[in-house]
Amino acid sequence: MKRIAVIGGGPAGVTCAYELARQGCYVELYEADERVGGMAKTIDLWGQRVDLGPHRFFSSDVRINRLWLSIMGDDYKMVDRLTRIYYRGKFFQYPIQIGDALSKLGMLGALKSGFSFARQLFFPTSRHPGTFEWWVVRKFGRHLFNTFFKSYSEKLWGISCTELDADFAAQRIKKMSLFGAVWNAVRGGRNNKHKTLVDRFAYPLGGTGEPYERMAEQIRQWGGVVRLSSPIDKLILDDDNRSGVVPRGGTVQYYDHVVSTMPLTQMVSSLGNLPVEVSDAIQSLRFRNTILVYLQVDGEDLFPDNWLYIHEPALRVGRITNFRNWVPELNCGKRETILCLEYWCNFEDSLWSSQDEELVTIASREIVKTGLTRGAKILSGKVIRVPRCYPVYAMGYASKVKTVSDFLRKFRNLSAIGRYGSFKYNNQDHSILMGLLCAENIVSNANHDLWSINTDYETYQEQAVITETGLQLQPAHA
Repeated sequence: MKRIAVIGGGPAGVTCAYELARQGCYVELYEADERVGGMAKTIDLWGQRVDLGPHRFFSSDVRINRLWLSIMGDDYKMVDRLTRIYYRGKFFQYPIQIGDALSKLGMLGALKSGFSFARQLFFPTSRHPGTFEWWVVRKFGRHLFNTFFKSYSEKLWGISCTELDADFAAQRIKKMSLFGAVWNAVRGGRNNKHKTLVDRFAYPLGGTGEPYERMAEQIRQWGGVVRLSSPIDKLILDDDNRSGVVPRGGTVQYYDHVVSTMPLTQMVSSLGNLPVEVSDAIQSLRFRNTILVYLQVDGEDLFPDNWLYIHEPALRVGRITNFRNWVPELNCGKRETILCLEYWCNFEDSLWSSQDEELVTIASREIVKTGLTRGAKILSGKVIRVPRCYPVYAMGYASKVKTVSDFLRKFRNLSAIGRYGSFKYNNQDHSILMGLLCAENIVSNANHDLWSINTDYETYQEQAVITETGLQLQPAHA
């Protein structure tokens, strides 16, 4: 029986531990938080259940969907997605609906959008090549870039769009286009092929973290150990090619294999005695922090969106989630609405070190400015800080990650997966796939190249989507 340590209880780590335990390995899962789920965890708050911001699960990969359904059974509902962009006091449909956007941009804005788009068709920009700004401007025109991409992206990443790598655009919006937006509007938004446009998704009745909580319980039943509130301080790779972990306040524990989903920079730093080029690479890789401010509002039916993207430059908030609009089971019969306002920052930013009361005040003031509370009283606030949750795709990041991954490939008893562990801006399905394939590598010597699993991976085998009645098979490349 192989002894495996899995560091981190997010989607990738829990899935990997679950699959290893299912196949007879002895697994110990170490999670720094008091519950599993990572960024996709669900917590109890004011008698209701809420997620860490908006998290939806969607995949067309039959392996991922079969696993998810085997865990959830019938305990989910299909949610009709409604998200909009808040910009200059107006709400724009997302995905962009041409008639809606042009009417709200006004005649002048519509003309500017059309002119700047036409200009890129005939005279594509050569400014800042390889950057996020260059990529989006060439695809949509500068006016639409300034309206629908610039402010939000710079809030999220904390750097100028001229410093952000085009990889982020290529992975997240590569299949979107102005023509595609027009066609999407003509078709009424249904049957979207691009994941960011999917308008229906399966959602667990107990919150997005419920499948990972169920997996953790099953790991225990199979004889594994789930250690909550157990951060790891250090990894050990000794001369006998053994892998070990040092829990905080404890001594080294050795295993046949260690799977790490902790932030790549922290994990590699903990190894010590690094080559200079690897040390330099991890010093240049950065993660962005999130501050979640939850507001309990004395009202119902405030606004219909699942979440809103806040592109308004005058507001610091980047995204607002309304948990009233997911599944009623989350509300637990309460009439109050819980909103979540997301703020992104670095460790050195004053926002990160602000007192909770100050953050609640800032969030309360900003939500009132949007008019979304419609005069309803804000009853209470709660702050949750999530460090190192967004890998920053700064220019040149890919070569740094390759330096690190080439170094780690030398250690056959160590695997790095997940959003944090592989420095990839994963969705839940990407991380679940990483966990499954990593388990196959360990148990069956499958030799999957985990570093090559990108956030825009395609499904080349049998495809399927989850519907109200379960799995619905689709032809490949449908």
